[in-house]
Amino acid sequence: MAAPGHAIAATGAGCAAATAYSDSRRGLSVLVLQNGAIVCDTHKGAAEEAYELWSGTKSFVGIIAAAAVQDGLLTLDEPVAATIREWSGTPLKKDVTLRHLLSMTGGQVSAIGKPPTYAEAAAQDLVAAPGTEFHYGPAPMQLFGEVLRRKLVAAGRPGDIETYLGDRILKPLGITVAQWRRGADGNPLLPQGMVLTAREWAKFGEFIRAGGTKDGKSLVDPGAFAELFKGSKANPGYGLTWWLPHIAPGADPVTASTDIGRRAAELPRDLVLAAGAGDQRLYVIPSRGLVIVRQARLDLAALGPGADPATKWSDADFLRLLLD
Repeated sequence: MAAPGHAIAATGAGCAAATAYSDSRRGLSVLVLQNGAIVCDTHKGAAEEAYELWSGTKSFVGIIAAAAVQDGLLTLDEPVAATIREWSGTPLKKDVTLRHLLSMTGGQVSAIGKPPTYAEAAAQDLVAAPGTEFHYGPAPMQLFGEVLRRKLVAAGRPGDIETYLGDRILKPLGITVAQWRRGADGNPLLPQGMVLTAREWAKFGEFIRAGGTKDGKSLVDPGAFAELFKGSKANPGYGLTWWLPHIAPGADPVTASTDIGRRAAELPRDLVLAAGAGDQRLYVIPSRGLVIVRQARLDLAALGPGADPATKWSDADFLRLLLD
């Protein structure tokens, strides 16, 4: 792969090689934009076919937070207990901040793929002091949802977070969401559940590449946007809902599913990644003007411990094939 920072296009050969790699691993689509122009576009179904992002949904939550900062609804370092008053005065819980939730370092443990309701997430006990351990799971996103829901209602606004994201970000960007699944409580699932076409997801990637701006206007707080792409002491490889090319400690299967930390030396330093189950991927590399979408069929058997190692997904290998 070319040295980090060197502008490079996805060539026809690179597109073909990366698509073949993706197809051999349940791939459905590969879409590459360089400086906003499509340079690679392959898909097994119709271009307008939408697929679930699974945990790729989480990276929208960081942007929701940055928009809420701009709107004066919250700050990243405010205590959760300032809004979830039942946490006030409770050991450990009183010290958890919104940054801890978004970085998965708030001390909550929850089963991957089984999101609690917003209320259930707020009622959970903690297993570690905030900021000390990284625990990937759905509960922190759902708890953030309850915080923002209460703040919106207190401000006299609709408490539906899908509506908030749509009005603040999706509509200005022209992004159409095919579906957003909701939980048993009727609230939109924040850890998973968004369904998008490759082109709609790429529009979100272009927004990230542009630094959170549209036509030169910041749609989110610039300082909060920058914080999304900084790792924590507990996990340098995960920012606020985005994966980063730094070593990511953790034994959970999601952390193990990406090698951008283990192979960071091979990758552009400014790469950021939204990742979902089944190896759904949105890569953004601002230094190269690149936004890359990869979507795939979710097959849990192909991802389990008995899976064929020859079909295991590698972010580094995919990017090498695409960009070499």
